[in-house]
Formats: sequence, C-alpha cells, structure tokens
Amino acid sequence: MDFKVGDLAQLLQGEVLRTTENNILVKIGGKEHTLRLLKSGTNEFEFILDNTFHHARILQSGSAEVKLVIDGQPLTVKKHSKLTEVLEKASALGGVGGGDRNLTSQIPGRVVNISAKAGADVKKGDVIVVLESMKMQVAVKAHKDGNLKEIKVKQGASVARNDVLAVIE
Repeated sequence: MDFKVGDLAQLLQGEVLRTTENNILVKIGGKEHTLRLLKSGTNEFEFILDNTFHHARILQSGSAEVKLVIDGQPLTVKKHSKLTEVLEKASALGGVGGGDRNLTSQIPGRVVNISAKAGADVKKGDVIVVLESMKMQVAVKAHKDGNLKEIKVKQGASVARNDVLAVIE
C-alpha cells in the first residue's frame, strides 16, 4: 500500500506483515515496525509505534483511500484488503460496550431513503437506510440495539462499500 504524508510529493511503500489481537507488524519504507493498538473509537484511535505514543483521527474513509491526521500531520493511505481488515478490527476494539458503533454499507449504491432520525432509539434489525444498487433496493439494518447518534449520509448521496452510514451507541 502507498502512504502520502502531508504535502510531500514522495509516496512511501508499506505493508502489513502480521496481525495479532492488539499488535500489528508493519513494514514501512523497507523497515519493520511494531504497532500496538491502545484504544479506538468511531473515528479516533491511539497506538504505540516503536515505543512512541501516537493519536490518529480518521477524516475521511472512502473505497479507495483513507485520509487521517496522525499527531497533527495529515496522511493519505491508499486502501487494500489488509488495511480494511486492520481498520475494521480497530473499530471493533473501541467503545465501552464492545462492538462496532459504525453502521456501514456492504454494497456501493445511492441512498434512496433514510428511515430513522438521529437521536432515535433503535433495535437490532430496524431499517436505518435504504440503498439502491443495480436497480435493486437494499435495506441497511441496525446491527445492534442503541441510540442512533448520527446519520452520516444524505438522501441521494452515493456511497461506496464500507462507507459509514450512521453511528449507533
């Protein structure tokens, strides 16, 4: 995968070599590093990389890349399946009650209906958003009981696979 740091023209090459429950062995620019996840939430996480603490915030996550700020420094990462897996594991580790707060799209499509309002209490299985893809409508349902804290999409918007549609706490 490629990393672009700030306004630098140079791309850094990186890859995930191995993951365990909280540790990830990565290779960046030809050098191996150990990354340990400490805490993660919806769009923020903390980690230790080579014995140094870092705080990261995800600004935007699309189907092709992730834009983050790590310790105040902007970073763009071109996605591939291993990065997606690591980010999904990191989100699942966060939150006090365990489990992921983000309701994500499993398919690319267009938002045709938003069935719930922010602030509403929802039950697992309640329809939150309806997407249209290839002339078929697909209901995206709540993955857990909770309060619908935020709807991240608007009617008519296009979404990619794994885009965050809503946040349920």
